[in-house]
Amino acid sequence: MKIAVTYENGEVFQHFGHTETFQIYEVEDGKVCGKQLLASNGSGHGALATLLAEQGIDVLICGGIGGGAQAALAEQGIELCAGASGDADKAVAAFLHGELVNTGANCDHHHGEGHSCHDHDEGYSCHDHDEGHSCHGQEGGCGGCHSKSKGKNTGKKVRTHYRGTFNDGTQFDSSYDRGEPLEFVCGAGMMIPGYDAAVAEMEVGQTVQVHLTPDQAYGEADPEAIFTLELAQLPGAEALAVGERAYLRDPFGQPVPVKVVAKDETTITFDANHEMAGKELNFTIELVEVLD
Repeated sequence: MKIAVTYENGEVFQHFGHTETFQIYEVEDGKVCGKQLLASNGSGHGALATLLAEQGIDVLICGGIGGGAQAALAEQGIELCAGASGDADKAVAAFLHGELVNTGANCDHHHGEGHSCHDHDEGYSCHDHDEGHSCHGQEGGCGGCHSKSKGKNTGKKVRTHYRGTFNDGTQFDSSYDRGEPLEFVCGAGMMIPGYDAAVAEMEVGQTVQVHLTPDQAYGEADPEAIFTLELAQLPGAEALAVGERAYLRDPFGQPVPVKVVAKDETTITFDANHEMAGKELNFTIELVEVLD
């Protein structure tokens, strides 16, 4: 496996589209066995995605990234783990140990809201956030899911088709509808645990039905993940509406995806639980191909 990290002075560079240098990590058996620097030559985000694809990159670790760049990476089949910061080597180590959370960090300003894309003195900043980032097969990659699956496909790049439904039969996602299988590295923490575990033991051409309890999917909802802040703490938050998704940066600079659940003249309440936390999920999974 090859992992690319947006790189500057030993740390994860925070703006993918302006990246001048990538650190490329060669990984075998879950351990880094080599690394080298790759110059971007001032390419735009589309060209950067092509450049990484030409280098055989499987995973990109970065800080902030816009929707157009995410789409370009998805077209090249490169998994994304966004929202990382700090030491690049430590970020890769965290990813390999299933400890690096993909937030789908996005520095685009949607709908003209103009929310800030930088930290401020209170320790929080407010950002617009694209909806729909989950790790059961949509764009956005690991989504905070740390798989420990073991099986013959673990560590291999695989392609799967899937259809996801709730217990009442309502479909929430389907790669069949998009006409493109999902590609990921099995057991690398890119998928929710139950999905990863099912694929780890499958044969090419096999289709299985799996029922996942919350602990095998997105976990139980945590009441303590619902919190209220003063609007004065969050420049730009006054433009957010109840039901809108955004993300905050915590005092350590890490993005925290949230949903606005209440708001008044002086305060705003966020829910940091994943939108599928506490839900039982059902998947039809077809293993299309094992690439390596």
